[in-house]
Amino acid sequence: MKIVLTRSMREKLAAKIPPVTECEIRECFANREGGFLIDGRAKNLTNPVTRWFVAETNHGRKLKVCFIPMVTGDLVIKTAYEPDDTEMSIYSKEGCKHD
Repeated sequence: MKIVLTRSMREKLAAKIPPVTECEIRECFANREGGFLIDGRAKNLTNPVTRWFVAETNHGRKLKVCFIPMVTGDLVIKTAYEPDDTEMSIYSKEGCKHD
């Protein structure tokens, strides 16, 4: 599995306050305890579908990570940011039910 971040995605993540690093995204994948949820909203539909999860970095920062799994096994990162209360609630209720 290879985590793929395009140049424009790296720039977008670096511009966040506080910035999100590739290292933090990798830590979230490693520290993930729940499953992956599917983003089925019409404005976010992709092929293959976008998946997301919430996990903590090694320093306890919670991030929502959205990615597209490719047939090659690569994971293309769409975005990562600190989740709001609604996203946290959805993931805490539904994250354990999906892979």
